[in-house]
Amino acid sequence: MSGSATRVPQARREAWWARAARAVWRYVRRAPGTFIWLAILLVTTQVIRHVDPATADRILQRRSTNLHHLQVSPARVLATSALWIAGGGWLSYFALYNLFHVPAERWLGTLRWLSVAVLAHVGATYLSEGVLGWAIHRGLAAPKAVYTLDYGVSYALAGVVGVLTYLIVRLWRYLYLAGVLAVYLFGLFRSRDYTGIGHLSAVLIGLACYPLTRERPGEFDPVASGRALLRRLRSRLRPRQG
Repeated sequence: MSGSATRVPQARREAWWARAARAVWRYVRRAPGTFIWLAILLVTTQVIRHVDPATADRILQRRSTNLHHLQVSPARVLATSALWIAGGGWLSYFALYNLFHVPAERWLGTLRWLSVAVLAHVGATYLSEGVLGWAIHRGLAAPKAVYTLDYGVSYALAGVVGVLTYLIVRLWRYLYLAGVLAVYLFGLFRSRDYTGIGHLSAVLIGLACYPLTRERPGEFDPVASGRALLRRLRSRLRPRQG
């Protein structure tokens, strides 16, 4: 009897770790595109962190979606510019991807989610760089601005933030949309540059992707979700009888 009693706690510990691993795997595999993207961003972030500044600048300039590269090699820079992080650390983007990309990919499916991200990334890049090109032509910006460094994942993220509007139940949908527009309009007002235009354009492109959301099952009610979470927490914290 004593031998069997000592084996029970060990079995429970193994089962706990196994359950945790399965839960993580279930979470990740429901949004494979998001986590593959995050894995690539982790690698590229480490590359930039471990090379000297001059090398880092050459790497990023090569992948910049500036006016010059959009004329000579648009497909290459549009693809590779979305594999590097501009501003902020990887952990902050890990949080943002889990907050926005994960629910969007689960809801829309990987293909539709990726379509929204690509449309926002490409569309906002051309719109913002088009404004910059107009400013150069009008003499409002220096000619060397055609080589401006422009890369990162924020346009794709903004597009997904926009399309998630249609996942939220109607009462909260309008509050969410008002908050999103306020954030990006304030960003444009504060920066007053082509990147601010790009971010706002990406949100609007995400909103224009409404046809991709039709007939997609599911909706998100923040109040109901919060109450369900509280019930689960209370049930786990409640003292067990016996």
